[in-house]
Amino acid sequence: MVIMSHPLDTTLGPMAPFVCQLLAELDQRAVHVDAIDVDHLCYRAATLVEYQTQKQTLVAYGTLLVEGMIGGRPIATYQLFHPVQCGDVSVPCIELAAPKPGRSHQAGLEHIELVVPSLPALVAAHPDVPFKTGNMDDLRNPDVGLMLASGQIKFHLRALAEVIEEELRTGAVVPVPTDYYDNIGLL
Repeated sequence: MVIMSHPLDTTLGPMAPFVCQLLAELDQRAVHVDAIDVDHLCYRAATLVEYQTQKQTLVAYGTLLVEGMIGGRPIATYQLFHPVQCGDVSVPCIELAAPKPGRSHQAGLEHIELVVPSLPALVAAHPDVPFKTGNMDDLRNPDVGLMLASGQIKFHLRALAEVIEEELRTGAVVPVPTDYYDNIGLL
């Protein structure tokens, strides 16, 4: 399998090897999906300062699709000018997550997300796999998660870019408060 390097690898870590490793671990668990459709990967910043710095970096490598509040902290999603390549798998977007307030996070690549046709069918087909199903019935963007040695894989029904487009169209994006970063130096 050919693993392509990406210009952001020196900043965010080796993205294609991260994607390939998670897909290999998924295969080792005998979880097979019809077509591997990795719609994005996620980098979690450890601090708000790092988040702001990475946002500045990412604008040179992709188009900002949206930045909004999700789970109590900002998340920005970029459509990459040059997708991350792992063999035949192309990853078009990267999600940059700020740390959740009051929680400690290690900076780095955290998860990838795959689009599948049915979450209940995925879970039912693999009864011995410890999927996290708490968000499976979410009305806006249901998902199922799987923790692996190298990170997490989340399974969704729609690509993130499609969900973002709908959220922008319907006004569902929660904007980052204008004063959110005011005390960044004090954190």
